[in-house]
Amino acid sequence: MERSQDSAAQPKSRGRRLADSRVVEVASRVGLCARGVIYVLVGILAVRIGLGSDSGQEADRSGAVGTLGEQPFGQALLWALVVGLAAMTLWRLCEAAFGQTVEGGEKWSRRLGSLGMAVFYAVICVGVVQTALVGGSTGGRPGDETSKEYTARVLDLPGGRVIVGVFGAVLIVVGAVILVRSLMRRFEKDLRTEEMRPATRRVVAILGIVGGVACGVVAAGAGLSVLLAAVRYDPSQAKGLDETLRSFAATPAGPALLIAAAVGLVLFGLYSFCEARWRKAAVHETPAEQPAGSAGSGTRPGAS
Repeated sequence: MERSQDSAAQPKSRGRRLADSRVVEVASRVGLCARGVIYVLVGILAVRIGLGSDSGQEADRSGAVGTLGEQPFGQALLWALVVGLAAMTLWRLCEAAFGQTVEGGEKWSRRLGSLGMAVFYAVICVGVVQTALVGGSTGGRPGDETSKEYTARVLDLPGGRVIVGVFGAVLIVVGAVILVRSLMRRFEKDLRTEEMRPATRRVVAILGIVGGVACGVVAAGAGLSVLLAAVRYDPSQAKGLDETLRSFAATPAGPALLIAAAVGLVLFGLYSFCEARWRKAAVHETPAEQPAGSAGSGTRPGAS
């Protein structure tokens, strides 16, 4: 019976070794860099819109990809971004299957969030591949059109209004969680802050707070538009990232709010590079260093 239990536990042991491997660690850091590139480009495009120098590019991920493809060696840059996004997807899938390597990483909420992020980045990765294959001169279909089309399709399904409404509510909650977590500096628990100089730690904290708040506000704004689409049964209410950002300019604060949100997205992109550098990872032990009978344990710093 003991042999049967050991054989049943073996697949999990192998999965744990994969999740805590250096390959997944490198994938996480490469993926975070890819995320940083996207948010920096989206933020820059949004700043240009706020300043009145609209280049015609969408201030969303499709616009960011299009901008990257138009640069010298754009094809090579796009394929590098594909590698980064694929690495991000792999990392998030491992987190969803085996838990994160940070404190509280085994919680089902975090694992479900990792699964959602894996799907999210996989979709973006496929979009970048399509752009690279057609020459890299366009970022693909604008995200606002895609959001409205998908919303219309779901609304036509039985119970579609409920599905769209729940999705919008979830986006609002996610945005609120990101905002509160950023203000409370909870992200620092995932970083090796003890390795930073005091000045570096302050800079990283500012990037994480301001960037996280901007992402939270934008996510909540997009979620509100989706929720309104469900309540009013009107898919045109659903907004993508570009239209959500542009709607900030229609508030009493005017273009200043749009520019502030755009700068925040740039800062979040810069924070992503910092997270790639200092994010906590599993401790990689060799078999000789690992105590007998403790396979798979002690590899998750801060995990309870």
